[in-house]
Amino acid sequence: MHRARKRFGQNFLQDDGIIYSIVSLIQPSAGMHVIEIGPGLGALTRPLLRNLDQLDLLEIDRDLVAYWNQQNLQGLKVIEGDALQFDFLAWAKNPEGRTGLCKVVGNLPYNISSPLLFHLVGAAKEIDEQVFMLQAEVVERMVAAAGSSDFSRLSVMLQARYDMEQVLEVPPEAFDPQPKVNSAVVRMIPRQDFNLNDAQWSALEKVVAAAFSQRRKMLRTNLQAFADRIQLTETELKARAQDISVDRYMEWARILAA
Repeated sequence: MHRARKRFGQNFLQDDGIIYSIVSLIQPSAGMHVIEIGPGLGALTRPLLRNLDQLDLLEIDRDLVAYWNQQNLQGLKVIEGDALQFDFLAWAKNPEGRTGLCKVVGNLPYNISSPLLFHLVGAAKEIDEQVFMLQAEVVERMVAAAGSSDFSRLSVMLQARYDMEQVLEVPPEAFDPQPKVNSAVVRMIPRQDFNLNDAQWSALEKVVAAAFSQRRKMLRTNLQAFADRIQLTETELKARAQDISVDRYMEWARILAA
């Protein structure tokens, strides 16, 4: 039996009710193009595969790669690799004749969740939906509204690119071994109205990083380097990073990239 490994942040889902709820959210169907990140022992994998023609698994743990290859399940394609290095854009563009929606799903390892979410942004234009289980605290930051203490760099960058909602809370006892934190499931759908080009996205990364670099300080300090170009209002000069809307950050990015 495979034992969960700390270095890969493994906690295996085992609550049937939660599993059923997540699979229902994903709505797997024939023709859909789906990749599961970190399948573990298959809590989601097997129920997903029952409704799909093909399911791609991305797994870094060699023992689990061997385990899945030994299962000889029809329609299962096992990819050994690191999700942080994987080319999701190339994967999404090559659906091998499938006709349905393109989805990325998984119970993401807590130790790589934020960098992985940023990595996936690069493939958002080819992906229809992402459904992930993450640490509840991370999901709260992802979906937080401007003005709240949870609103962060992660909130701005992801909300600029996706419509997101927290759809499920998951207690520690749903896993083996039990994590020390609560988990939650988030649904991420790339925004149809997203229209930043590469230069504008890069400007957004810079201005948001600067704004949140010292959370307690006012923007007159944190955005000093950009002040002459983005012309902050009197209110904005006295505001803090979490008080500014995602749309306003995007407006600044367009100005800076022009």
